[in-house]
Amino acid sequence: MIALDKVDRKILNLLQQDATISLAALAEKVNLSTTPCWKRVKRLEDEKIIAKRVALVNPEKAQLPTSVFMTLAIVNHSNRWIDGFTEVVSDFDEVMEVYRMTGEFDYMLRIQVKDIQAFDRFYKQLMEKVDGITKVTSSFAMETIKYTTALPV
Repeated sequence: MIALDKVDRKILNLLQQDATISLAALAEKVNLSTTPCWKRVKRLEDEKIIAKRVALVNPEKAQLPTSVFMTLAIVNHSNRWIDGFTEVVSDFDEVMEVYRMTGEFDYMLRIQVKDIQAFDRFYKQLMEKVDGITKVTSSFAMETIKYTTALPV
């Protein structure tokens, strides 16, 4: 893992704000010429510090305004079960994030859907495809107070 200096961190912060920024504008903002700036960005990409560049889509405008947080408790903690579960949840477009957790629940999922009926369809399909779930809770987000994908580098 490479150490990030002040310029690397500034590059990362700027790219997290706008991944479409031109190389010339990025270089100017970090006080570098374009070639050294490009080399730094390339190194950050090669080292997988920049994992990918994406467009963030507004869920409401995309007609997917409903965020649901689902927690699952399971009985089988074998690697085989985990691999199968990972494959199943990865195939659902509605599943935005999946975390293996400590505490009362084993997994937390963030689901993004059009409405409660769409979530119910997702829920039924998930329960049909995954054995060994002993407890499920689902919470619907009433309002998004803060949402960011930018890490505090």
